[in-house]
Amino acid sequence: LPGIYTSRIDGDVVTYDIRLKKPNGGDYLKNGAMHTAEHIVATFVRNSEHSDKIIYFGPMGCRTGFYLLVRDLAPQAVIELIKDAFRFLKDFDGEIPGVSAIECGNYLEHDLETAKLEASSYLPLIENWSVENLKY
Repeated sequence: LPGIYTSRIDGDVVTYDIRLKKPNGGDYLKNGAMHTAEHIVATFVRNSEHSDKIIYFGPMGCRTGFYLLVRDLAPQAVIELIKDAFRFLKDFDGEIPGVSAIECGNYLEHDLETAKLEASSYLPLIENWSVENLKY
């Protein structure tokens, strides 16, 4: 189900599944919205107070959500960072970061309005998420 889950622990690297859609549920993120969310959320987490602990943020190929890889970041801090990042996406207004032919390999395929709608739908699901909820 949609939520935030600990996917893998590899030494000191923890992978979180940020599920916006139910796997194999027939409803998937649209490419443009997913791409825009990736640019905005990745920029947000890489520039957050936890920037030195962020390894990667990117989309799941199945279009159900994103992966966040971190090092030395407490689970509750990860949950709060994800909530903050998706609030930022929901309220984002301005130029999408990294959208140029030099910075992005598919710079024409973006959809800010749908990305914001996806964030708006996701936030109520994770608003009261806790460390206990991180288990699949």
